[in-house]
Amino acid sequence: MSSITTASKQMVVSRTYLYPVKGIYYLFGRKQLWPPVTKRIVPCMLLTVAVLAVMFTFTYLPQVAVLAIFNGPLAFVNAAGLVLSESSFIVTQLARAFIIEDSILELFDATLIEQGCAPLVAHGRELKSGKKNAYQRLGKLVMSPMQRLSPQSIAMYFLSLPLNLIPVVGTAIFLLIQGRNSGPGFHARYFQLKEMTPNARKSFIEEHRGAYTGFGAAASILNLIPFASIPLAFSHSVGAALWAADLEKSKGPPSSADAIPTPQDHNEL
Repeated sequence: MSSITTASKQMVVSRTYLYPVKGIYYLFGRKQLWPPVTKRIVPCMLLTVAVLAVMFTFTYLPQVAVLAIFNGPLAFVNAAGLVLSESSFIVTQLARAFIIEDSILELFDATLIEQGCAPLVAHGRELKSGKKNAYQRLGKLVMSPMQRLSPQSIAMYFLSLPLNLIPVVGTAIFLLIQGRNSGPGFHARYFQLKEMTPNARKSFIEEHRGAYTGFGAAASILNLIPFASIPLAFSHSVGAALWAADLEKSKGPPSSADAIPTPQDHNEL
C-alpha cells in the first residue's frame, strides 16, 4: 500500500503528465522538426482510417451488447470510447513496428540536440557539423534501433480491457494501468543513449514509477482523440525528449523521487 501511495504522490508532484501536452506545442511551433512527420504522415493516416473502419464495422456493436449489461444506456458511448482506444493501440503498434520508428528516433534525438544535449545524442548517432538546425545534424545510427514491439505491453493491454466493463471507475483504472505499462517505453531511447544496464534501468523505472505512470496515462488519454494517435506518437516522442533533457539539466537521472525535475518552459508557447 505504501508503494502505491508513494507512486500516486510522485505522479502528481512530478507533473510529468504535462510533458505529452508540452510535446504537442513544441512540435507544432518548430517547423524544422516537421520533416520526420511529413514524410510518414500519409501512410500512417491511411492505416488509421483502415483500422478505425474495420474496428467500428466488426467490433462496435458486439461491444455495445456486452457493455449494455453493465452500463445500460451509457453502453453506446462507452463502446465508442473503447473502440477508439483499441484502434489507437493497434494503429500505434503497427505504425511503430513498420512505418514510423525511425522518424520517432529522429524527433527524439533532434529535440535533445535543440535542448543542448548533443553530446548525449552522439552516443547513439553520428552528428554532422555545419548544419542549420538539429534535424539536419542527424547522421547514421551507431546504436541498433530499440525493440519495435513489446509482447508484454500487448498482452497487458488486452488482459486489462475487461476493466472497461466497470462504468467510469473501470476506464480510469484501465488508463492508469496503460500509463504504468507504457510510460517507461517513451524513454527507451534515453536509456539507450545513457547506456544504462538492464538492472540500472529497471531500478530507475521502479524508483520513478509514479512519474512514468503520469506521463503514460496522459499520453493514453490523448490517444483517445479520433485520428490523432499517429500525430500524437510523434509529439509524445518530443515530450519524452523534453523530459529527458530536463533530467540531463538536473545532472542526469535523479536518484530519488524528490529529485525529479518539474517541466521547464522550453520556450514552446
